[in-house]
Amino acid sequence: MSTSFRESMVTATGGRFFYGWVIVAVGSLGILTSGPGQSHTFSVFLDPIGKDLGISNATLASAYGVATLVAAFLLPHMGKLIDKLGARKGLMIIVAGLGLACLFFGAAANFLWLAVGFALLRFLGQGSLMMGCANLVSQWFSKSRGLAMSLMALGFGASMALHPPLAQFLVNEIGWRNAWYVLGIFTWVTMLPPLLLLVFDKPEDVNLRPDGVPATEADKDGGAEEISGLTLSEALRVPTFYILALGWFAIAMLVTTLHFYQVKLLTAQGLSQEISASLFTISAFTMVGVMPLVGRMFDKLRTRYVIALALIVTGVNLIGITQVTSFSTGLVYAVLFGLNNALSMTMFGYVWPRYFGRRHLGSIQGTGQMVGVFGASLGPLPVGLANALSAAGWQPLAPHAHRRRTRLSSFGSDVGRRPALQLSGAVTIVTRSQCRAALDPNSA
Repeated sequence: MSTSFRESMVTATGGRFFYGWVIVAVGSLGILTSGPGQSHTFSVFLDPIGKDLGISNATLASAYGVATLVAAFLLPHMGKLIDKLGARKGLMIIVAGLGLACLFFGAAANFLWLAVGFALLRFLGQGSLMMGCANLVSQWFSKSRGLAMSLMALGFGASMALHPPLAQFLVNEIGWRNAWYVLGIFTWVTMLPPLLLLVFDKPEDVNLRPDGVPATEADKDGGAEEISGLTLSEALRVPTFYILALGWFAIAMLVTTLHFYQVKLLTAQGLSQEISASLFTISAFTMVGVMPLVGRMFDKLRTRYVIALALIVTGVNLIGITQVTSFSTGLVYAVLFGLNNALSMTMFGYVWPRYFGRRHLGSIQGTGQMVGVFGASLGPLPVGLANALSAAGWQPLAPHAHRRRTRLSSFGSDVGRRPALQLSGAVTIVTRSQCRAALDPNSA
């Protein structure tokens, strides 16, 4: 029944527009649905979970990082499954699992349970669901793939706008556990119906070609040109793969850190939790505004230049968040972060089919996504450690070292009054006894 309905939907579009744009809409909805596995959603839950289970932020960040790392190494297997089953069936399995993972996480009663829940949410949401949607859309476009990916990634902007304030509202009204139950049901209701009723794996399944290029008579008779692309083993022998993977590793690591700790960092710098969470919405609207431009940049410019721009913008954001002390400075940061997300979200789905083709896209994309998620797993760890050390009153210098530094600071004024060998008016050599006197008060 669903097959005939889907075919009727393709027929209904006729020559009015390319059915691939319907696929883009479903892909965008899928990226929105990945919200429960994204760092911007978790950032709202850090304090409530920590207080309820008696777990420090550093421990939560460690669990989050390790769970994300575990998820990373499972992604190549999911990519191979998508190659085998097709994106539609693969995504239905992923969405069903993500909803269950939300329910499982909401029931967490201890640290181990929480860590397993983190791993499931990161694997199914941030990893598999986004990868599956990117795979699906990539199959339907070639020359306009950048634009299609950028429009698909609008779902991430929608998630940034929706999930943090929604999660904050649910936490305030019904508690963090029930909030996760709601998110799980929302995941199923949002994504399963369109996957069931609208999606085909690739345009060739309905006698279409990527970008809406008219199918030839040979295509219609079953003689369509074979879909091209490298195998995973072939891609791994090309230096380009490792250059792209390294760039994606850096961006995923740093952007995840900003998402994960935005509320925590900005609250510590004087903003309220509500304002800190609302800045995600401003970033989301910025992302929506610049996304078509970013997509066209990938289609029209050399890919390496756009990737370099993404890295530069990420670096600017890392510096920028440390300068936020008011709503006005937060607004500037949020706009830049929106641009950052537009670039990174388009890049993650664009580069793999751009360089390695469509034929074995799932396995290649899964391996590339594994590298990115591995980076994302590492990002929050040093910030969590720094936060824990700061909360414990840690100082870079121990008290006795501080006294020595104070003694040395006054040494310059003492040098002029103590004997020293004068070589010229511009150079003074300090004697060994003077150094000991400065470092050890008892030797003076």
